[in-house]
Amino acid sequence: MFLLRAICLSCLLLITQHALAKTNAAPSPLSYDALLSNYEYDFKVNYFALESQKQSLKMAYIYLKPTQATMPTVTLMHGKNFNGDYWTSTAQYLQSLGYGVLIPDQIGFGKSSKPSNYQYSFAALAHHTHALMNSLNIKKSIVLGHSMGGMLASRFALMYPNTTTKLILLNPIGLENYLQYVDYKDTNFFYKNELAKTPQGVKNYQQKNYYDGKWNAKFSALTDFMVGQIQGPDSDKMAWVNAKTYDMIFTQPVITEFKDFAMPVSLIIGTRDRTGPGRNWKKEGVDYELGRYDKLGKRAAALIPHAQLFELDNLGHLPHIEDFERFKVTLQQSLIIK
Repeated sequence: MFLLRAICLSCLLLITQHALAKTNAAPSPLSYDALLSNYEYDFKVNYFALESQKQSLKMAYIYLKPTQATMPTVTLMHGKNFNGDYWTSTAQYLQSLGYGVLIPDQIGFGKSSKPSNYQYSFAALAHHTHALMNSLNIKKSIVLGHSMGGMLASRFALMYPNTTTKLILLNPIGLENYLQYVDYKDTNFFYKNELAKTPQGVKNYQQKNYYDGKWNAKFSALTDFMVGQIQGPDSDKMAWVNAKTYDMIFTQPVITEFKDFAMPVSLIIGTRDRTGPGRNWKKEGVDYELGRYDKLGKRAAALIPHAQLFELDNLGHLPHIEDFERFKVTLQQSLIIK
């Protein structure tokens, strides 16, 4: 009996030690595959099948139907370093106003297909988005694009003016024709840069360039999917796809066609933003300062026939993340079609 009791006490001690070790163990590093299979979005994700460039692809999207039958749908286009999930607060607010909300993950991003052998272009992504809208019987839409999504939204509006009832550009890149000022870089250049990225480097970049040195759990959470893919099983593939999608930013300008917008356009600009793709490889002798959004918003508005400019002082590249309460007031004003 004594021996049995001693064995049981010994087993209990081992179990307790194992439980304590598990509790005190360092958390497992984030790891996500190319499709973010185990990365949860706040809303239900659907998939739209399409054929493009001899490939069968799937486009992830979120669709929230209008809460008021007479209200239109707002299509939200994400930036390059983001996916559709960062639109949660914006989507909830739009629904509270009665709007429908469509949030695609573009091909090459988020939970959508990541073809490695693919010619990425804003025109192709716009075409896919228009096909998705047709499949959902969305004939008209307000289109809102942020960052790289602003370049895509601009191309979409130029290609589909009868679909776009209003265009809203939120701190878009592409307010400059970058190759006027910077040297062209081959995709291999961007591939090497992507392979060299580290989780801490991603956070440092966003803290410095997006949030003026500030950092909190909300900002950090937006980097989780990138950190997980850097540490995940498809890190090399993601580096190549991310490299390929840089090319269209530099070689497919939209600012040269702003004069051709046929619909009302609202520009929402956080004036502290200094996002300037290519500033580290400017052409020899060029002293032009890229990314001066305190000046770029005014210049862009002057090019657009029917433009409203909303400038948000002391906000940077992501007004809808940095200060949503302030952003939503401007968003509601920008939604009014004049």
